[in-house]
Amino acid sequence: MIRNVDSRDAQEICDIYNYYIQNTVITFEESPVTVEVMRSKIRDIDKDSRWIIYEIDERVVGYAYAADWRVKSAYRYTVETTVYVDKDYQSRGIGAKLYTHLIEILKNKGVHTIIGVISLPNNGSVAMHERLGFEKVAHFKEVGYKHEKWIDIGCWQYNF
Repeated sequence: MIRNVDSRDAQEICDIYNYYIQNTVITFEESPVTVEVMRSKIRDIDKDSRWIIYEIDERVVGYAYAADWRVKSAYRYTVETTVYVDKDYQSRGIGAKLYTHLIEILKNKGVHTIIGVISLPNNGSVAMHERLGFEKVAHFKEVGYKHEKWIDIGCWQYNF
């Protein structure tokens, strides 16, 4: 089931996200996020109802949201999206379902451009973005350093 986020989901969202922080280079965050920090992030981003979660048996197993791309007003129709799925629920299509639902929300809110930023290599995320109609528009080399290695990122863009 996909539903809007609630601040009470913060602990489960932290559990999902902190796994990726500690074990991967998918996020450039390097220290685990606290529940208080996550609640604040939910409050800030969800002011426009742009954060959703995926539940199975009342357990949060994935989430997606769209944050402002930049703070200058000319960017107001562009967002950056984030999707994470619990490591134990990978490869079940949950990320794509969340993303598809989020894209519809954003379309209805008048967003024009969605940017997905992917640390590379990440074949699964690249494939999902491209299946959903995103196009690669940028590649930045060695912009992040985590787990003793330099990491590239790519940007994928979707326009309505």
